[in-house]
Amino acid sequence: MSELGCDPARIDTSKPHPARMYDYYLGGEDNYEVDRAAAEQVMALSPDVVLSARANRDFLQRAVRAVARDGVDQIMDIGTGIPTSPNTHEAAHSVSPGIKVLYIDNDPIVSAYAGAKLINSGNTGFFLGDLREPDAVLAHPELRRLLDLGRPVALLLVAVLHFINDEEDPAGLIAALTGPLPPGSRLVLSHATGDFHPDADTGRGSEIYRKATAHLTMRSREQILPFFSGFDLLDPGLVQASRWQPDGPVPEALNGVAIYGGVGVKR
Repeated sequence: MSELGCDPARIDTSKPHPARMYDYYLGGEDNYEVDRAAAEQVMALSPDVVLSARANRDFLQRAVRAVARDGVDQIMDIGTGIPTSPNTHEAAHSVSPGIKVLYIDNDPIVSAYAGAKLINSGNTGFFLGDLREPDAVLAHPELRRLLDLGRPVALLLVAVLHFINDEEDPAGLIAALTGPLPPGSRLVLSHATGDFHPDADTGRGSEIYRKATAHLTMRSREQILPFFSGFDLLDPGLVQASRWQPDGPVPEALNGVAIYGGVGVKR
């Protein structure tokens, strides 16, 4: 069976799924009752989770457009999640239709939607792959077909690293993925944090995700910054996602956005 011909039987609807919960936060319809129930529990504990999810999505689009304007014409989006328009390729192609975008996710749910929503236009591709297996990702024939690793690539790790625990060595995984990329490549990264809600019951929120198909590890700014080792951060650095090169004044309502975002340029 091809990666784009996902068997619906492989999709587990007995447990909440972070990608479907995120889809619910964004107002999407690609979720189930078990996801909505878990998402509502998280929203009750942290009312800013919906604003954070939407701010993260807006950050993704601004960062992709910035990368495209800088002339980087290859994007590797790992941890794609359930497609929500405008997707990465739509943001990139709004600047330059020739940009190549490769989507990678380890979830058959995403595979089920990829053919209709992600690769129905030129210069895009998708395959099932796992951030935890960087060598397999870099050696995949679809990556080799679509991207030229001899030229700068923008690696997107947007709202995915908080599902990698410390024992899995997120910094090491990033280094393995970015090591082969040439200078001038970009690292676009966002990550959930508890820095802006020190009194929130983050433990209970993490417990809800522990009952889901992926666990949640929130990190501080000081813990996230080392992920950009070997990269120079573009202005304004690693900041709340809503404050990374905003299109206008940032509304006060977004002061509680609980996710950092940043873009680095490889030295």
